[in-house]
Amino acid sequence: MMGPPGAAIPSGIPLGGLSRNPSEVQLGEMNLMMATAGTLLSAVVTVLAVLLGIYTMMLVGRMRGKHGVHAPAVTGAPEFERAFRVQMNTLEQSVLFLPLLWLATVYPVLSGYLAPGLGFVWLVGRVLYSSGYMADPAKRSAGFLIAGVALLGLLLLSIVGIVHAWLVIRPV
Repeated sequence: MMGPPGAAIPSGIPLGGLSRNPSEVQLGEMNLMMATAGTLLSAVVTVLAVLLGIYTMMLVGRMRGKHGVHAPAVTGAPEFERAFRVQMNTLEQSVLFLPLLWLATVYPVLSGYLAPGLGFVWLVGRVLYSSGYMADPAKRSAGFLIAGVALLGLLLLSIVGIVHAWLVIRPV
């Protein structure tokens, strides 16, 4: 029973009841990853991280207009420069954060909720960093520290999860 890509699963077929692998549902040649609470929560955190990136982008655009800083200039009024640094630092951190969030999610350690939980803590830290930096650059440290600790936690979870999976499956 194979349908076109993206076809709905026929009603009455229990998820997970067709596959030897409990993380997949197989319909003919079509494989669908089953969502767990951890993967769904990490997906929500990912969407929130993207929304944060969009917000920082819009903030820079608003500050460009407010202070007359025309692209491609990246210097100007201090308020614009703070918004620009918030955006750039958030972008720099996101490049580290997103892969670690998903590695820690795919290779869970102890609980599937740890990775999305740390992801949410990272988001809170980034919001505190952003609001603190926009108010006064000296007030950015607490948010930066919170996000940094969450990022290190995700790094540790990723490493332990990958090593554990490596030892369990022992690839050649």
